[in-house]
Amino acid sequence: MDNVQIKESELYGLDVKGAAERLRHIVTHTPLTYNTNLSKKYNCKVYLKREDLQIVRSYKLRGAYNMISSLTADQLARGVVCASAGNHAQGFAYSCKKLNIKGVVFMPIITPNQKVSQTKMFGDGNIEIKLIGDTFDDCAAAAKEYTAANGMTFIPPFDHLKIIEGQATVALEILADLPQVDYVFSPFGGGGLTAGMGAYFKKHSKHTKIIGLEPEGAPSMTEALKAGHPVTVENIERFVDGAAVKRVGDLTFNICKEVMDKMCLVNEGKVCTTILKLYNEDAIVVEPAGALSIAALDDFAEEIQGKTIVCIISGSNNDIDRMQEIKERSLQYEGLKHYFLIRFAQRPGALKEFVSHVLGPTDDITRFEYIQKNNKETGPALVGIELQSSKDYTVLIENMKRYNINYTALNQNDNVFGYLV
Repeated sequence: MDNVQIKESELYGLDVKGAAERLRHIVTHTPLTYNTNLSKKYNCKVYLKREDLQIVRSYKLRGAYNMISSLTADQLARGVVCASAGNHAQGFAYSCKKLNIKGVVFMPIITPNQKVSQTKMFGDGNIEIKLIGDTFDDCAAAAKEYTAANGMTFIPPFDHLKIIEGQATVALEILADLPQVDYVFSPFGGGGLTAGMGAYFKKHSKHTKIIGLEPEGAPSMTEALKAGHPVTVENIERFVDGAAVKRVGDLTFNICKEVMDKMCLVNEGKVCTTILKLYNEDAIVVEPAGALSIAALDDFAEEIQGKTIVCIISGSNNDIDRMQEIKERSLQYEGLKHYFLIRFAQRPGALKEFVSHVLGPTDDITRFEYIQKNNKETGPALVGIELQSSKDYTVLIENMKRYNINYTALNQNDNVFGYLV
């Protein structure tokens, strides 16, 4: 998209230096670390902005504290409200504790206990948590009703100048540590981080290209750009929870469409592979949204050669209970894990023949269960097979055809796959 030149005197009303001063004793100036593995892989200089090392393990503290601390004494005395099941809630809670004010956090009923506990810990007695609604939208509606009824102030997760202003301090820190930056890769949910950083870079480092990154299953900014205005994407994939929103902000959209050079979609499976590689190769623990910036680099491999790159590692609030799902999604994306419905012939030795003749020497059955059709009859078997190489899949299919195996590959049928697996 074409960039609009921003006048030197304008920054969309953002006082980033003022925000940095308010945050000076609150947030950590997070490291900007050179990554040797990624730099060698892409033949460029890759730096990671480690917001996963922020006090609440994400950049969200910056915007939340900046907005709350900017309220009047009367507004602070009345208290503040937010709706969030993730990083915004934790930044909000920490801010309430630091300012010693009352805060109310609305979370969906389905919020994992780990996130509820973390929010309580950061709030340390200054916040109240209300679990309401089955979805975030229900929860947010209830939060806004409560805010109005009690004369309090609502602190949105992204669509407010003070929130954007706080997130922009990430860019201020980057340029303070590394004045020459060619590309910034930024995860994109509601748009607060990308809007703030983009506005700051386009004033202070005009040549820097800002790349926004959304998960494929939640393309809210991509669709907004197509339509020319924010739109609601009703059915989204929530796996990359820190960047999965149905609708981007009106304010963030207006800024991002001018300061962002490109918006790209990243496959959720690729995100999972990136999470595992970062952990295994660099001992870095990231949440799905935090991996978006690195997961996208393959798509820019030729373009970024010889350049100086900054990838925003936006957070590390990853529940360890999700690791099995992350591994599973990664294996499927890499073509190493496949599921089938197999109708074995009703004769002795059919299963043994499948194992000894159809499976390759390194193929492994990781799941096997018969589907019960009714009380008397057993249906097909659900079989999960893990391969050592994606190339082995062709051999596996050829063997099933050679031995007349009656099968259905589930990976290609989302509805059945989602129901059975």
